[in-house]
Amino acid sequence: MDYTIREIVSYLEKIAPPSYQESYDNAQLISGNPNDKVTGILCTLDTVEEVVEEAINLGCNLIVSHHPIVFRGLKSLTGKNYVERTVIKAIKNDIAIYAIHTNLDHVSHGVNKKICDKLELTKTRILQPKKELLSKLTTFAPHEAAEVVLQALFAAGAGKIGEYSGCSFMSEGTGTYTPSDKSNPHKGSKEKPHKEPETRIEVLLPKHFEQRVLQSLKAAHPYEEVAYFLQQLENENQEVGAGMIGELKEPMKAIAFMDYLKSKMNLQIVKHTSLLNKPIKTVAVCGGAGIFLLSDAKKSGADIFITSDIKYHEFFNADNQLIVCDIGHYESEIYTKELIRDLLSQNFTNIALYLTKIVTNPITYI
Repeated sequence: MDYTIREIVSYLEKIAPPSYQESYDNAQLISGNPNDKVTGILCTLDTVEEVVEEAINLGCNLIVSHHPIVFRGLKSLTGKNYVERTVIKAIKNDIAIYAIHTNLDHVSHGVNKKICDKLELTKTRILQPKKELLSKLTTFAPHEAAEVVLQALFAAGAGKIGEYSGCSFMSEGTGTYTPSDKSNPHKGSKEKPHKEPETRIEVLLPKHFEQRVLQSLKAAHPYEEVAYFLQQLENENQEVGAGMIGELKEPMKAIAFMDYLKSKMNLQIVKHTSLLNKPIKTVAVCGGAGIFLLSDAKKSGADIFITSDIKYHEFFNADNQLIVCDIGHYESEIYTKELIRDLLSQNFTNIALYLTKIVTNPITYI
């Protein structure tokens, strides 16, 4: 079966909705025709000229990258820097580039979960859950139609809270309305006041599901005009957010954990604060630049916080409450390309999937 680039993008955006990305980000299809048939997919952390050349040689016309090659708007395409040269090369060779960045960072099965898996952490959870990503839908249906309406809402993605599905609240009451002479009422008569025993239905849903949930509501509801209202909630979404925290199977001495960390993450070097004279059990992580989560790591009771891109003075903020490690940006996220490949392989078994062999890390160590 042939798949289009649009179908690949649609699948990836179900896994990591674009609405979960940070406002500064550019996670989307950056170049390419979404209607083109996919000949192969190359998974990478960064898209640079050498990666585009690799895609050409492999016969791949889609690159799925974690970092967007175009982060801010381009005002010209003259080839004056590596960004412009990479985009030009991709366009000339009909290669699409798709970036799945902070939206993949923020899902519970994303970048930080991959790090936790490499470190064999258990009892993992989001370190800093995001707010304002949930909505509450309230609607009303005649008693005999309430179950049909409710199941339609569930099928559209409403009513899921953590590991629980089919979540709702229902109560009984009386609805009133007067149909006009141009109406076609399901219950009652035109131009006559009507009282109808109704069920009030309340469900939670991800904000980006609003349109499809409302479509399902209107399709399943027997009324000509469906009464409902949506509310944006302040609640934290425990399945979406920055960083992750988990536990080692057994506590380890700090120096032993450092060796363990280097082995599991294939590190040449680790920058860290002073090792504390207590065992390490609870580990907080954030792929990429994550020092903004230091206070969350402290509050969570983490013994060590692993991230990258930490500035000199930021190390002081560990304040002997936990160990802070900088393992390097590339090193913290390099296994994201495996994550992308594995996610794609779950749904597209007959597409050639490749991991880039290009080391895109701009930093070298002597």
